[in-house]
Amino acid sequence: MERTDAGWDKPDQGPRWRALLDKARPPRPTDVPTIGAADGQVPGRINGPIEWRPAPSPGGVEAELAILKRALGGPKVLAFANPKGGVHKTTATVLAAATIGSVRGRGVLAWDDNELRGTLGLRAGSARHARTIRHLLADLVELENLPAQELPDRLDEYLRHASDASYDVLAGEENPRFAQKLDRNTVRRVLDVVSRTHEVICVDTGNNVESANWQTVLQAADQLVITTVPREDAAFTADWMIDILHEVGLGRLATNAVTLLSCPTPGPSAMLEDLRKHFATRTRAVAVVPYDPALEPGSSIEYGQLQASTRRAWLTAASVMMSAFGG
Repeated sequence: MERTDAGWDKPDQGPRWRALLDKARPPRPTDVPTIGAADGQVPGRINGPIEWRPAPSPGGVEAELAILKRALGGPKVLAFANPKGGVHKTTATVLAAATIGSVRGRGVLAWDDNELRGTLGLRAGSARHARTIRHLLADLVELENLPAQELPDRLDEYLRHASDASYDVLAGEENPRFAQKLDRNTVRRVLDVVSRTHEVICVDTGNNVESANWQTVLQAADQLVITTVPREDAAFTADWMIDILHEVGLGRLATNAVTLLSCPTPGPSAMLEDLRKHFATRTRAVAVVPYDPALEPGSSIEYGQLQASTRRAWLTAASVMMSAFGG
């Protein structure tokens, strides 16, 4: 799980990391592509309601389903990241897990690894219990020592489930009184345990790039998903994160990332196509998912309540994320 090429675990890297963070600057218009009219390739039209047409993939739906059903050759970690808040990391983590789980039928986990307190556990999964990562950590040694045949049932006691049972949820601590920062070793141990029972682990990384849990998940990730919305500040922060990853030795992870552009409003965005083109030069692929009124309240996310066009767009996005595996 440890990746020494990243440099974050070396004793002399603390000052270097802080120096890189000091390079952060306020967003400027020149930090993102010039705003221009969308050309209609992602939204069907820009004058009036948007008619979403996901970018076609070779073979269409059947090919995308086949990608999601592939044998993976081992557990895979998908890290959803952007240091800026409000860029749909939690929503993306949940809907990626829901989409992949609905196709694979089992073995998919969404983990809220926010540094102190996140909302993924409140927005995904059933409320069959209030247990969180805190309770799992209290029994981590016991879980690590369980034989393979006993671990799934025992670990299930700490997980919540999607209403359609398509994926599981490891909630972050929801009570600020008990929130605790996780160190690198603890994050690795949790990943090792859940990787024994789940084939796909989708991780909401939170916003603090200086935190040990954020850095450790990025080191462990098999696929980085950079989430953003069509706004200059969000795009700038995503761009800056890509630069940081290159500078600390995770350039390959950044280059092979998938950029996920989520549309937070029903109206057209003139920036959308410009940003799609820009991030296509920085990451291996860009996927666009539309606004959906079912997500507007910010409450529990129910995959089955999304519009058919939204589910279709997410099928394409998830297949892009998973296309690097198997085959």
